[in-house]
Amino acid sequence: MLNGVVGHTGRRLSLGSNKSSTSNEEVKQEEEETIVDEGDKNVLLSIISQLRPGADLSRITLPTFILEPKSMLERITNFMQHPETLLPMPQIEDPVERFISVVKFYLSGWHIKPVGVKKPLNPCLGEFFTCYWEFPNNTQAFYISEQTSHHPPKSSYFYMSPENHIRIDGTLKPRSKFLGNSAASMMEGIAVLRLLNRGGPGGEKYLLTQPNMYVRGILFGKMKYELGDHSYVKAPELDLTADIEFKTKGYFTGCYDAIGGYIKRESTGEVLYELSGKWNEEMWIKNYVTGHKELLFDATHARATPPIVRPMKEQEERESRRLWKAVITALNRRDQQVATDEKFKIENRQREEARLREADGVEWKPRFFRAMDSGEEDEELDFIIRCTIDGATSKDQIKQILAIQPIMPGSNPGSRKFDIPPHHPHHTSDVKNDESLLDLSEDTNQQNAPPVTNDLLGELDDIRGIPALVPTTSGVAPAGRVGNASGLGLDNLKDLESSLPQPKPAGDSGPRNDNKHSLLDDDDTLVHPK
Repeated sequence: MLNGVVGHTGRRLSLGSNKSSTSNEEVKQEEEETIVDEGDKNVLLSIISQLRPGADLSRITLPTFILEPKSMLERITNFMQHPETLLPMPQIEDPVERFISVVKFYLSGWHIKPVGVKKPLNPCLGEFFTCYWEFPNNTQAFYISEQTSHHPPKSSYFYMSPENHIRIDGTLKPRSKFLGNSAASMMEGIAVLRLLNRGGPGGEKYLLTQPNMYVRGILFGKMKYELGDHSYVKAPELDLTADIEFKTKGYFTGCYDAIGGYIKRESTGEVLYELSGKWNEEMWIKNYVTGHKELLFDATHARATPPIVRPMKEQEERESRRLWKAVITALNRRDQQVATDEKFKIENRQREEARLREADGVEWKPRFFRAMDSGEEDEELDFIIRCTIDGATSKDQIKQILAIQPIMPGSNPGSRKFDIPPHHPHHTSDVKNDESLLDLSEDTNQQNAPPVTNDLLGELDDIRGIPALVPTTSGVAPAGRVGNASGLGLDNLKDLESSLPQPKPAGDSGPRNDNKHSLLDDDDTLVHPK
């Protein structure tokens, strides 16, 4: 019954003996653990000594030696790096088998992670990342993500492969806690996957949640990463639910990385299939009636398909790889001091941006995503891509996606007169005409800009590689949108015709950390999104 759904086509390695199998298991165990040297352990202990079990870690920072050289926004793409599980889903006719194929896709990306215990770089407010995939069947998929809130952290993303009738919208909302010898990230938020050639006008909808993340052995022993607790895959239209438990190892019983779960009829609770195995090894599915068991996915020998990213020289200053370039380079060289210094520049700029926004009554708004309205379908997403993708053909839909932001190499960003201008002194009247909104690209003729006279701005200008500031009524405000509760703003081409709206006091998603130079991040959380 499950032909074409279960199994995996990746390369399999031959294990010639029990000795070889044991050796591979030892290597795998080493890759899952991190041994922290005394100096680094002391840094961790100095942080942890100030905490009590249950403390919120959302504003507690971690040293750079525990960081992965990749932003959270990019790391989310691990979720989409097995097209061999993703692309067949819309073509499966039987509803139950189609649901199983979605469960297989859901389970296929958890094994993609760096060696040891590492966490991605926390995105800055307004940071964004784009990429794309080219598949063997001559089709493509596109991805756009943005940090839509900093406190609490929210990373919103959009993935679509028009030719394959697949769309995914999601917002990741990690919430971290200190648990004694462990730290946990409670992975709130959902992903909404739609098979656009199935179901009604909006496609056949699947709701996906994530397991929680745990790091064990912070105070003593080896640091170990685990996934834990229940997550689900639901298809309301099909009346099907997969309740999946990611099992953590007990002190005396159990094993690492195990999963278990059931696929059921939502309305009756009838169990159709049982799931078992390990999320980083083989996973199995068993027909609950017949007892027949088959391999669902083999993560041990699976090969991920990373996305393609535009060259650095074509990226904007707030794009993840360009924004964190100096930090990533230092981390790859294992130069923790330089990584720390470069991170501090970015964090300090972000704090100043938040302070200036608050002082001027400016409300920051995401560039590519909009907040979901109360009562709107899938409002639990919090944010969704601003552009409506409704082209009559896949080619039309691709054009709509590429019009949001350049994704492909060599893409022409088009007119940039609405981009955020370089910072300079001004009066409100200076910005009423939209022609005064200057180009922020690298070839902008900066020598024509008025000199900077504000000492604070001069200090910020020394921090290279961070986007410039926006003119406001009292001087400047940082990258983002100037506007009011109705959503008007500098980036809003349709709303910006003759003049800018008057800003008003509003809440701010930016950081409120007044700490000076620190060896740590501004808001690191122990998370491992797919």
